[in-house]
Amino acid sequence: MDLSKRCKCANCHRRFRADPRNAWHQRYCKEPACRAASKAASQLRWLDKPENRDYFRGPEHVARVRAWRDEHPGYATRPACTPPGAPLQDLVSTQVPEAAGKNEDQPALKPVGAVALQDLLMHQPIVLIGLLAHLSDSTLQDDIALAGRRLLQLGARRTRWSRA
Repeated sequence: MDLSKRCKCANCHRRFRADPRNAWHQRYCKEPACRAASKAASQLRWLDKPENRDYFRGPEHVARVRAWRDEHPGYATRPACTPPGAPLQDLVSTQVPEAAGKNEDQPALKPVGAVALQDLLMHQPIVLIGLLAHLSDSTLQDDIALAGRRLLQLGARRTRWSRA
């Protein structure tokens, strides 16, 4: 007798055999993309709860992160880690200008004027986050988000002024 239940995956919509131990609530199949979708949905459900909405925000969490950084001063400078000063951000591979072009295997960096505007705009989100981090003089996500909200409000006000 087959105790496992056949379900339709909430992500890929293919039928799959659920694990008999949790078939009553299993909504995703075992494919990697569907597992990632399951985790994302789970995180959104967690964040939607009122008691969890400000879990990563606020002065106590900023103080916690700053205290952790003070206790681990070399963490951000290790090569396998994130760039210095940005341990909470996504990794972005960078090319050091001094090292570029010295080896025939590495392409030399183009001068600033030779880079097409379209190439720069492909990295717009990364550039914007870097600019906001520079303007807020902080790598903490709360500070960067606050600087972004301030600029958004300023832009919205300016747009209203120009229409009047």
